[in-house]
Amino acid sequence: MKQFIEEMEEYAKNKNVPIIEKDSITFIMKYIKLHNVKNILEIGSAIGYSAILMASVAEDVKVTTIERDENRYMECLKNVKKAGMDKKINVVYQDALEINLSGEIKYDLIFIDAAKGQYTKFFEKFKYFLADDGIIVTDNLKFHGYVGSKKKIESKNLASLVRKIEKYILFLKDNEEFETKFYDVGDGLSVSVRKNKAR
Repeated sequence: MKQFIEEMEEYAKNKNVPIIEKDSITFIMKYIKLHNVKNILEIGSAIGYSAILMASVAEDVKVTTIERDENRYMECLKNVKKAGMDKKINVVYQDALEINLSGEIKYDLIFIDAAKGQYTKFFEKFKYFLADDGIIVTDNLKFHGYVGSKKKIESKNLASLVRKIEKYILFLKDNEEFETKFYDVGDGLSVSVRKNKAR
């Protein structure tokens, strides 16, 4: 498994596919283990790197991961099969904002790591599928050091994206339903829990 994970890291580096930083996935895997997380929903599969690592924490961890890019979806499917995890990881090819999930399944952990500009929409849509004591984790909140810094951003697209992430951080801080902690881990992580768990 270790060698396969390293191969995936190498592939991501060579093909310029953004995957979660090691510190961040280690943090999430520890949380899964400590809090006995069983059911995970991931928004943004990329090549399946984080889904495979999260599913590998324990025998009974199941992951549903959603990817809208066809090439990445195919690569993710291939890697999940290669890792022998096709019974534990369900890879869904669709735009996460258009998907209709069954309301019967509640997730212990929802991991948002897809289009940065859509973070608030993802959060608002998928919070209804969170178990009462579940958490929503968001990655890349520092966005390579651009968020909250005075670095000069040349590209308009990048500046717009950074503004959207900054807005999302404010959305989390001001959220009346969820309490969020921010962690200076990897590229910046947030962990949101419901304030009123007994609903």
